Amino acid sequence: MTALAPYACQPDQSRGRLFPEKLSTFRSPWQRDRDRIIHSSAFRRLKHKTQVFVEHDGEAWRGDYFRTRLTHTIEVAQVARTIAGALNLNTDLAETVALAHDLGHPPFGHTGEDALAVLMEPHGGFDHNAQALRIITRLERHYADYDGLNLTWESLEGIAKHNGPLVGTSPTGGPVTGPLPYALAEVNAAWDLELHSNASAEAQVAAVADDVAYNHHDLHDGLRAELFTEAELSDLPVIGPAFAEVDALYPGLDPTRRRYEALRRVFGVMVEDVIAVAQNRLAGLQPRHVDEIRAMDGPIIRFSKPLYQNIKAIKSFLFQRMYRAPSVVVERESVTRMVNDLFPHYLAHPEAMPDQWHQAARALNDETERARLVLDYVSGMTDRYAIAEHQRLFRR
Repeated sequence: MTALAPYACQPDQSRGRLFPEKLSTFRSPWQRDRDRIIHSSAFRRLKHKTQVFVEHDGEAWRGDYFRTRLTHTIEVAQVARTIAGALNLNTDLAETVALAHDLGHPPFGHTGEDALAVLMEPHGGFDHNAQALRIITRLERHYADYDGLNLTWESLEGIAKHNGPLVGTSPTGGPVTGPLPYALAEVNAAWDLELHSNASAEAQVAAVADDVAYNHHDLHDGLRAELFTEAELSDLPVIGPAFAEVDALYPGLDPTRRRYEALRRVFGVMVEDVIAVAQNRLAGLQPRHVDEIRAMDGPIIRFSKPLYQNIKAIKSFLFQRMYRAPSVVVERESVTRMVNDLFPHYLAHPEAMPDQWHQAARALNDETERARLVLDYVSGMTDRYAIAEHQRLFRR
Protein backbone atom coordinates (compact mmCIF):
# COMPACT_ATOMS: atom_id res chain seq x y z
CA MET A 1 0.00 0.00 0.00
CA THR A 2 1.40 3.40 -1.02
CA ALA A 3 2.02 5.82 1.84
CA LEU A 4 -0.11 8.93 1.96
CA ALA A 5 1.45 12.20 0.84
CA PRO A 6 2.42 14.56 3.68
CA TYR A 7 -0.30 17.03 2.56
CA ALA A 8 -3.00 14.34 2.66
CA CYS A 9 -5.39 14.01 5.59
CA GLN A 10 -3.87 11.45 7.92
CA PRO A 11 -6.29 9.14 9.77
CA ASP A 12 -4.38 9.38 13.05
CA GLN A 13 -4.52 13.20 12.91
CA SER A 14 -8.27 13.62 12.51
CA ARG A 15 -9.81 16.35 14.65
CA GLY A 16 -12.36 13.79 15.76
CA ARG A 17 -16.12 13.93 16.19
CA LEU A 18 -18.36 16.41 17.97
CA PHE A 19 -19.59 13.56 20.16
CA PRO A 20 -16.49 11.50 21.06
CA GLU A 21 -16.56 7.82 20.19
CA LYS A 22 -14.18 4.91 20.63
CA LEU A 23 -11.99 4.30 17.60
CA SER A 24 -12.88 1.36 15.41
CA THR A 25 -10.53 -1.61 15.56
CA PHE A 26 -10.67 -2.23 11.80
CA ARG A 27 -11.92 0.95 10.07
CA SER A 28 -10.35 4.37 9.75
CA PRO A 29 -12.39 7.42 10.82
CA TRP A 30 -13.32 8.18 7.19
CA GLN A 31 -14.20 4.60 6.37
CA ARG A 32 -16.71 4.82 9.21
CA ASP A 33 -18.00 8.15 7.90
CA ARG A 34 -18.36 6.69 4.40
CA ASP A 35 -20.28 3.70 5.71
CA ARG A 36 -22.63 5.85 7.79
CA ILE A 37 -23.47 7.90 4.72
CA ILE A 38 -24.14 4.80 2.61
CA HIS A 39 -26.49 3.41 5.27
CA SER A 40 -28.34 6.71 5.77
CA SER A 41 -31.95 7.23 4.74
CA ALA A 42 -31.03 10.33 2.73
CA PHE A 43 -28.55 8.35 0.63
CA ARG A 44 -31.17 5.74 -0.25
CA ARG A 45 -33.63 8.43 -1.31
CA LEU A 46 -31.18 9.66 -3.96
CA LYS A 47 -32.27 6.65 -6.01
CA HIS A 48 -35.50 8.43 -6.91
CA LYS A 49 -34.28 12.02 -7.16
CA THR A 50 -33.67 13.89 -10.39
CA GLN A 51 -30.29 14.50 -11.96
CA VAL A 52 -31.59 16.21 -15.13
CA PHE A 53 -34.61 14.18 -16.20
CA VAL A 54 -37.55 13.63 -13.83
CA GLU A 55 -37.99 9.95 -13.05
CA HIS A 56 -41.09 9.46 -15.17
CA ASP A 57 -39.66 11.28 -18.21
CA GLY A 58 -39.90 9.62 -21.58
CA GLU A 59 -40.55 6.05 -22.55
CA ALA A 60 -39.88 3.55 -19.76
CA TRP A 61 -37.15 1.76 -21.72
CA ARG A 62 -35.25 5.00 -22.24
CA GLY A 63 -35.87 6.63 -18.87
CA ASP A 64 -34.45 3.60 -17.07
CA TYR A 65 -31.03 4.50 -18.49
CA PHE A 66 -30.92 8.13 -17.38
CA ARG A 67 -28.78 9.04 -14.40
CA THR A 68 -30.48 9.65 -11.09
CA ARG A 69 -28.98 11.60 -8.23
CA LEU A 70 -27.79 8.27 -6.77
CA THR A 71 -26.04 6.96 -9.86
CA HIS A 72 -24.47 10.38 -10.34
CA THR A 73 -23.17 10.26 -6.76
CA ILE A 74 -21.67 6.81 -7.26
CA GLU A 75 -19.91 8.00 -10.41
CA VAL A 76 -18.53 11.04 -8.58
CA ALA A 77 -17.22 8.77 -5.81
CA GLN A 78 -15.47 6.54 -8.36
CA VAL A 79 -13.76 9.50 -10.02
CA ALA A 80 -12.78 10.93 -6.64
CA ARG A 81 -11.15 7.69 -5.57
CA THR A 82 -9.22 7.48 -8.84
CA ILE A 83 -7.86 11.02 -8.65
CA ALA A 84 -7.14 10.86 -4.91
CA GLY A 85 -5.31 7.55 -5.33
CA ALA A 86 -3.15 8.90 -8.15
CA LEU A 87 -2.14 11.85 -5.94
CA ASN A 88 -1.51 9.72 -2.82
CA LEU A 89 -4.34 11.46 -1.01
CA ASN A 90 -6.73 9.81 1.42
CA THR A 91 -9.15 7.99 -0.89
CA ASP A 92 -11.58 7.22 1.95
CA LEU A 93 -12.07 10.89 2.80
CA ALA A 94 -12.39 11.88 -0.86
CA GLU A 95 -15.01 9.16 -1.32
CA THR A 96 -16.87 10.23 1.82
CA VAL A 97 -17.23 13.83 0.65
CA ALA A 98 -18.24 12.65 -2.83
CA LEU A 99 -20.93 10.34 -1.46
CA ALA A 100 -22.38 13.08 0.76
CA HIS A 101 -22.12 16.07 -1.56
CA ASP A 102 -25.68 15.81 -2.95
CA LEU A 103 -27.57 14.51 0.10
CA GLY A 104 -29.32 17.87 0.47
CA HIS A 105 -30.82 17.97 -3.02
CA PRO A 106 -34.62 18.25 -3.04
CA PRO A 107 -36.89 16.49 -5.53
CA PHE A 108 -36.66 17.63 -9.15
CA GLY A 109 -32.98 18.59 -8.98
CA HIS A 110 -31.94 22.21 -9.40
CA THR A 111 -35.46 23.10 -10.49
CA GLY A 112 -36.79 22.02 -7.09
CA GLU A 113 -33.94 23.85 -5.38
CA ASP A 114 -34.71 27.07 -7.24
CA ALA A 115 -38.39 26.88 -6.29
CA LEU A 116 -37.65 26.19 -2.62
CA ALA A 117 -35.07 28.98 -2.49
CA VAL A 118 -37.75 31.49 -3.53
CA LEU A 119 -40.32 30.08 -1.11
CA MET A 120 -37.81 30.18 1.75
CA GLU A 121 -36.54 33.72 1.13
CA PRO A 122 -38.43 35.08 4.18
CA HIS A 123 -37.04 32.27 6.33
CA GLY A 124 -33.32 32.10 5.56
CA GLY A 125 -33.36 30.69 2.03
CA PHE A 126 -32.43 27.22 0.82
CA ASP A 127 -29.14 25.79 -0.39
CA HIS A 128 -28.65 22.09 -1.08
CA ASN A 129 -25.05 22.05 0.21
CA ALA A 130 -26.13 23.55 3.52
CA GLN A 131 -29.09 21.18 3.65
CA ALA A 132 -26.70 18.23 3.31
CA LEU A 133 -25.01 19.38 6.50
CA ARG A 134 -28.37 19.74 8.23
CA ILE A 135 -29.25 16.19 7.24
CA ILE A 136 -26.04 14.62 8.49
CA THR A 137 -25.92 16.63 11.74
CA ARG A 138 -29.62 16.77 12.69
CA LEU A 139 -32.18 15.01 10.53
CA GLU A 140 -30.73 11.50 10.36
CA ARG A 141 -31.86 10.04 13.68
CA HIS A 142 -30.69 6.45 14.08
CA TYR A 143 -28.28 6.58 16.99
CA ALA A 144 -29.09 6.55 20.69
CA ASP A 145 -26.52 9.14 21.75
CA TYR A 146 -26.97 11.94 19.22
CA ASP A 147 -28.88 13.29 16.25
CA GLY A 148 -27.19 13.04 12.87
CA LEU A 149 -24.35 10.77 11.82
CA ASN A 150 -21.64 12.31 14.03
CA LEU A 151 -19.15 12.51 11.19
CA THR A 152 -15.58 13.69 11.67
CA TRP A 153 -14.60 17.34 11.41
CA GLU A 154 -12.76 16.68 8.14
CA SER A 155 -15.85 15.17 6.52
CA LEU A 156 -18.06 18.05 7.65
CA GLU A 157 -15.46 20.56 6.47
CA GLY A 158 -15.25 18.86 3.08
CA ILE A 159 -19.01 18.77 2.59
CA ALA A 160 -19.27 22.44 3.58
CA LYS A 161 -16.30 23.80 1.61
CA HIS A 162 -15.60 21.43 -1.28
CA ASN A 163 -16.47 24.24 -3.70
CA GLY A 164 -14.23 26.73 -1.93
CA PRO A 165 -14.20 29.12 1.06
CA LEU A 166 -17.59 30.40 2.20
CA VAL A 167 -16.48 33.61 3.87
CA GLY A 168 -13.75 36.03 2.85
CA THR A 169 -12.54 35.38 -0.69
CA SER A 170 -13.99 33.01 -3.28
CA PRO A 171 -11.88 30.56 -5.37
CA THR A 172 -12.06 33.07 -8.24
CA GLY A 173 -10.55 35.82 -6.10
CA GLY A 174 -13.67 37.89 -5.52
CA PRO A 175 -15.30 38.52 -2.14
CA VAL A 176 -17.86 36.08 -0.82
CA THR A 177 -20.96 38.14 -0.11
CA GLY A 178 -24.27 37.59 1.61
CA PRO A 179 -25.20 35.81 4.82
CA LEU A 180 -24.43 32.16 5.35
CA PRO A 181 -27.32 29.75 4.74
CA TYR A 182 -28.91 29.18 8.12
CA ALA A 183 -28.35 25.41 7.96
CA LEU A 184 -24.63 25.98 7.46
CA ALA A 185 -24.48 28.72 10.09
CA GLU A 186 -26.03 26.41 12.69
CA VAL A 187 -23.47 23.67 12.06
CA ASN A 188 -20.59 26.13 12.06
CA ALA A 189 -21.77 27.65 15.33
CA ALA A 190 -21.63 24.22 16.95
CA TRP A 191 -18.22 23.39 15.48
CA ASP A 192 -16.02 25.89 13.66
CA LEU A 193 -15.38 24.58 10.13
CA GLU A 194 -12.97 27.43 9.32
CA LEU A 195 -15.12 28.66 6.47
CA HIS A 196 -12.57 31.30 5.42
CA SER A 197 -10.07 28.69 4.18
CA ASN A 198 -9.90 26.11 1.43
CA ALA A 199 -10.96 22.58 2.19
CA SER A 200 -8.55 19.66 2.18
CA ALA A 201 -7.17 18.41 -1.12
CA GLU A 202 -9.46 15.38 -0.74
CA ALA A 203 -12.57 17.58 -0.65
CA GLN A 204 -11.28 19.57 -3.62
CA VAL A 205 -10.92 16.28 -5.48
CA ALA A 206 -14.57 15.49 -4.76
CA ALA A 207 -15.60 18.87 -6.21
CA VAL A 208 -13.65 18.35 -9.44
CA ALA A 209 -14.92 14.76 -9.66
CA ASP A 210 -18.46 16.18 -9.62
CA ASP A 211 -17.63 18.33 -12.66
CA VAL A 212 -16.02 15.40 -14.48
CA ALA A 213 -18.94 13.07 -13.79
CA TYR A 214 -21.80 15.33 -14.81
CA ASN A 215 -20.06 16.72 -17.91
CA HIS A 216 -19.49 13.13 -19.03
CA HIS A 217 -22.84 11.59 -18.19
CA ASP A 218 -24.95 14.55 -19.30
CA LEU A 219 -23.55 14.02 -22.78
CA HIS A 220 -24.62 10.38 -22.60
CA ASP A 221 -28.09 11.23 -21.29
CA GLY A 222 -28.63 14.06 -23.76
CA LEU A 223 -27.81 11.75 -26.65
CA ARG A 224 -30.07 9.01 -25.31
CA ALA A 225 -32.88 11.55 -24.89
CA GLU A 226 -32.29 12.58 -28.53
CA LEU A 227 -31.88 16.24 -27.58
CA PHE A 228 -28.85 16.41 -29.88
CA THR A 229 -26.81 14.08 -32.07
CA GLU A 230 -23.22 12.93 -32.29
CA ALA A 231 -22.86 15.00 -35.45
CA GLU A 232 -23.81 18.13 -33.51
CA LEU A 233 -21.06 17.36 -30.99
CA SER A 234 -18.38 17.08 -33.64
CA ASP A 235 -17.48 20.79 -33.57
CA LEU A 236 -17.01 20.88 -29.80
CA PRO A 237 -13.50 20.79 -28.32
CA VAL A 238 -12.36 17.49 -26.79
CA ILE A 239 -15.52 15.71 -27.97
CA GLY A 240 -14.98 16.16 -31.70
CA PRO A 241 -11.39 14.86 -31.56
CA ALA A 242 -12.54 11.90 -29.44
CA PHE A 243 -15.05 10.82 -32.07
CA ALA A 244 -12.44 11.34 -34.81
CA GLU A 245 -9.97 9.13 -32.95
CA VAL A 246 -12.54 6.35 -32.58
CA ASP A 247 -13.48 6.59 -36.26
CA ALA A 248 -9.82 6.28 -37.26
CA LEU A 249 -9.24 3.26 -35.03
CA TYR A 250 -12.57 1.52 -35.60
CA PRO A 251 -14.08 2.51 -38.95
CA GLY A 252 -17.69 1.43 -39.30
CA LEU A 253 -18.09 0.75 -35.58
CA ASP A 254 -21.60 0.10 -34.28
CA PRO A 255 -23.15 3.50 -33.34
CA THR A 256 -23.73 2.61 -29.69
CA ARG A 257 -20.17 1.34 -29.23
CA ARG A 258 -18.86 4.37 -31.13
CA ARG A 259 -20.63 6.69 -28.69
CA TYR A 260 -19.28 4.91 -25.63
CA GLU A 261 -15.75 4.68 -27.01
CA ALA A 262 -15.69 8.40 -27.77
CA LEU A 263 -17.21 9.61 -24.52
CA ARG A 264 -14.99 7.43 -22.37
CA ARG A 265 -12.05 9.17 -24.06
CA VAL A 266 -13.57 12.54 -23.11
CA PHE A 267 -13.86 11.23 -19.55
CA GLY A 268 -10.22 10.16 -19.61
CA VAL A 269 -9.02 13.53 -20.90
CA MET A 270 -10.69 15.32 -17.97
CA VAL A 271 -9.38 12.94 -15.30
CA GLU A 272 -5.84 12.84 -16.67
CA ASP A 273 -5.75 16.64 -16.96
CA VAL A 274 -6.73 17.12 -13.30
CA ILE A 275 -4.12 14.62 -12.15
CA ALA A 276 -1.35 16.11 -14.28
CA VAL A 277 -2.10 19.69 -13.18
CA ALA A 278 -2.22 18.70 -9.51
CA GLN A 279 0.99 16.66 -9.70
CA ASN A 280 2.80 19.58 -11.31
CA ARG A 281 1.53 22.16 -8.82
CA LEU A 282 2.16 19.92 -5.80
CA ALA A 283 5.69 19.18 -6.99
CA GLY A 284 6.36 22.91 -7.31
CA LEU A 285 4.77 24.02 -4.04
CA GLN A 286 5.89 21.06 -1.90
CA PRO A 287 3.24 21.42 0.84
CA ARG A 288 4.16 19.50 3.99
CA HIS A 289 0.79 19.41 5.73
CA VAL A 290 -2.91 19.59 4.92
CA ASP A 291 -3.13 22.98 6.62
CA GLU A 292 -0.82 24.37 3.94
CA ILE A 293 -3.37 23.23 1.36
CA ARG A 294 -6.11 25.01 3.32
CA ALA A 295 -4.07 28.22 3.52
CA MET A 296 -3.37 28.52 -0.22
CA ASP A 297 -4.87 31.40 -2.18
CA GLY A 298 -6.92 29.04 -4.36
CA PRO A 299 -7.64 25.39 -5.00
CA ILE A 300 -4.75 23.01 -5.66
CA ILE A 301 -7.03 20.56 -7.53
CA ARG A 302 -8.41 21.98 -10.76
CA PHE A 303 -8.46 21.70 -14.54
CA SER A 304 -5.74 23.28 -16.66
CA LYS A 305 -6.71 26.64 -18.12
CA PRO A 306 -6.98 25.31 -21.71
CA LEU A 307 -9.20 22.39 -20.69
CA TYR A 308 -11.27 24.64 -18.44
CA GLN A 309 -12.04 26.84 -21.45
CA ASN A 310 -12.96 23.77 -23.50
CA ILE A 311 -15.26 22.53 -20.74
CA LYS A 312 -16.94 25.95 -20.66
CA ALA A 313 -17.77 25.51 -24.35
CA ILE A 314 -19.21 22.04 -23.66
CA LYS A 315 -21.26 23.38 -20.74
CA SER A 316 -22.60 26.19 -22.92
CA PHE A 317 -23.73 23.65 -25.50
CA LEU A 318 -25.40 21.49 -22.83
CA PHE A 319 -27.09 24.51 -21.30
CA GLN A 320 -28.71 25.47 -24.58
CA ARG A 321 -29.46 22.04 -25.99
CA MET A 322 -30.19 20.02 -22.86
CA TYR A 323 -30.91 22.00 -19.70
CA ARG A 324 -33.00 24.53 -21.65
CA ALA A 325 -34.42 22.15 -24.25
CA PRO A 326 -38.16 22.81 -24.79
CA SER A 327 -39.20 19.43 -23.38
CA VAL A 328 -37.03 19.95 -20.29
CA VAL A 329 -38.35 23.50 -19.81
CA VAL A 330 -41.94 22.24 -19.91
CA GLU A 331 -41.08 19.65 -17.27
CA ARG A 332 -39.33 22.30 -15.15
CA GLU A 333 -42.45 24.45 -15.23
CA SER A 334 -44.62 21.50 -14.23
CA VAL A 335 -42.53 20.43 -11.25
CA THR A 336 -42.06 24.05 -10.13
CA ARG A 337 -45.84 24.31 -9.87
CA MET A 338 -45.86 21.15 -7.77
CA VAL A 339 -43.32 22.53 -5.30
CA ASN A 340 -45.13 25.88 -5.22
CA ASP A 341 -48.34 24.04 -4.35
CA LEU A 342 -46.94 21.59 -1.80
CA PHE A 343 -44.81 23.87 0.38
CA PRO A 344 -47.44 26.51 1.29
CA HIS A 345 -50.08 23.81 1.69
CA TYR A 346 -48.07 21.95 4.31
CA LEU A 347 -47.21 25.24 6.01
CA ALA A 348 -50.90 26.16 6.28
CA HIS A 349 -52.09 22.60 6.91
CA PRO A 350 -49.39 20.69 8.80
CA GLU A 351 -51.90 17.91 9.44
CA ALA A 352 -51.40 16.96 5.78
CA MET A 353 -47.91 15.73 6.71
CA PRO A 354 -47.30 12.38 8.44
CA ASP A 355 -47.98 12.32 12.17
CA GLN A 356 -44.41 12.78 13.39
CA TRP A 357 -43.97 15.85 11.16
CA HIS A 358 -47.43 17.17 12.04
CA GLN A 359 -46.78 16.88 15.76
CA ALA A 360 -43.38 18.54 15.44
CA ALA A 361 -44.91 21.44 13.49
CA ARG A 362 -47.65 21.97 16.08
CA ALA A 363 -45.01 22.29 18.80
CA LEU A 364 -43.40 25.26 17.03
CA ASN A 365 -44.73 28.78 17.58
CA ASP A 366 -42.20 30.55 15.39
CA GLU A 367 -43.23 30.83 11.72
CA THR A 368 -39.65 30.58 10.45
CA GLU A 369 -39.01 27.42 12.46
CA ARG A 370 -42.21 25.90 11.09
CA ALA A 371 -41.19 26.84 7.55
CA ARG A 372 -37.80 25.23 8.07
CA LEU A 373 -39.46 22.07 9.33
CA VAL A 374 -41.74 21.97 6.27
CA LEU A 375 -38.67 22.56 4.12
CA ASP A 376 -36.96 19.56 5.72
CA TYR A 377 -40.00 17.47 4.84
CA VAL A 378 -40.44 18.68 1.27
CA SER A 379 -36.74 18.73 0.39
CA GLY A 380 -36.41 15.16 1.63
CA MET A 381 -39.04 13.90 -0.81
CA THR A 382 -38.18 11.79 -3.80
CA ASP A 383 -39.53 12.84 -7.18
CA ARG A 384 -42.14 10.11 -7.23
CA TYR A 385 -43.30 10.80 -3.67
CA ALA A 386 -43.67 14.52 -4.41
CA ILE A 387 -45.67 13.69 -7.54
CA ALA A 388 -47.87 11.27 -5.60
CA GLU A 389 -48.45 13.79 -2.80
CA HIS A 390 -49.37 16.47 -5.30
CA GLN A 391 -51.83 14.09 -6.91
CA ARG A 392 -53.33 13.23 -3.52
CA LEU A 393 -53.72 16.82 -2.37
CA PHE A 394 -54.59 18.70 -5.52
CA ARG A 395 -55.91 16.34 -8.20
CA ARG A 396 -58.60 14.35 -6.52
